[in-house]
Amino acid sequence: MDQVTPTPSNLKIVVVGATGNVGTSVLAALGRSAEVGSLVGVSRRTPTWTAPKTRWAQADVVTDDLAPLFQGADVVIHLAWLFQPTHNPLTTWRTNVLGSIRVFEAVARAGVPALVHASSVGAYSPAAREGIVDEGWPTHGWPEAAYTREKAYLERVLDTFERDYPGIRVVRLRPGFIFKREAASQQRRLLAGPLLPGRVVRPAAAPTHPATVPVLPDLPGLRFQVVHSSDVADAYRLAALTGARGAFNIAADPVVDVPLLADILNARIIRMPAGLARGALATAWHLHLVPASPQLFDAVLHLPIMDTTRARTELGWSPRHDARAAIGSFLTGLREGAGLPTPPLTPSTARSRWEEVRTGMGQRA
Repeated sequence: MDQVTPTPSNLKIVVVGATGNVGTSVLAALGRSAEVGSLVGVSRRTPTWTAPKTRWAQADVVTDDLAPLFQGADVVIHLAWLFQPTHNPLTTWRTNVLGSIRVFEAVARAGVPALVHASSVGAYSPAAREGIVDEGWPTHGWPEAAYTREKAYLERVLDTFERDYPGIRVVRLRPGFIFKREAASQQRRLLAGPLLPGRVVRPAAAPTHPATVPVLPDLPGLRFQVVHSSDVADAYRLAALTGARGAFNIAADPVVDVPLLADILNARIIRMPAGLARGALATAWHLHLVPASPQLFDAVLHLPIMDTTRARTELGWSPRHDARAAIGSFLTGLREGAGLPTPPLTPSTARSRWEEVRTGMGQRA
């Protein structure tokens, strides 16, 4: 297939879920693009952060009428997602699944010609650990984890949406884990909880500071892919500004495994059965000591490795950061307590950590 063709200039693009890790990077990437005339950043809470060509619109995908916000738009990019509370999957289902369906329906009602949706590697069914999957691999997810279950369900919704609205160009991006310096505090809240000190990890590249994570468990089967937020934002830019259709896998090389993580952290690897690690996580999760559920742990161990050939050849995408650099940016942000003045990316403080404990792990983000 030939490389996708560009669309006209002076485009109006609406970004739903514009204040988080990916949304802020997407606005920055689109704001630098000459083809973009104006941007609308949709979020539940209006930030003080500003981005080029962007005006903010406050709306909740679960309750508000979204079609008026989409009127006259050339593209809607849907990024809104609620990761927590994992102890109340009905809440995440309402926002992530029912809210996304409302976004899709509003796109159709407003007559928007293109929809770009944030899917995920988590939508894919498990594969043999030695295998690499392309965009045609089944997207049934890991059914026990809310995140993967919801991502997979929306793949089926979009199948129906494309059948019912063949005139709307639909793109699904399926990235690996997404990191940047400014999102580290948010991701610490969402996944590790308040008990992880921001300075607990130092990469081996900082020789004056010995590693404070001396050992890493060698979990059998732990292999996953990552991508820097600015690179995934460039994929969204290309998806929006070209005639691309369909699904695209987005990830940087190399594939991350325990030896690579140990090298980055200058840590020693110790053997640990996956069942023992899962049991400890399950206990901590049930006690509300960590926000990441044991079901999400299972899902990560069953993620396939994605082939990104289609994104590179048909979308024209190529990452500027490798996997090591993406993880390094997260570690730097974690040590520095980095963030942005948006509600999801607000840096951690001692008071906010107490709020996490008081209200439930990770819910603040």
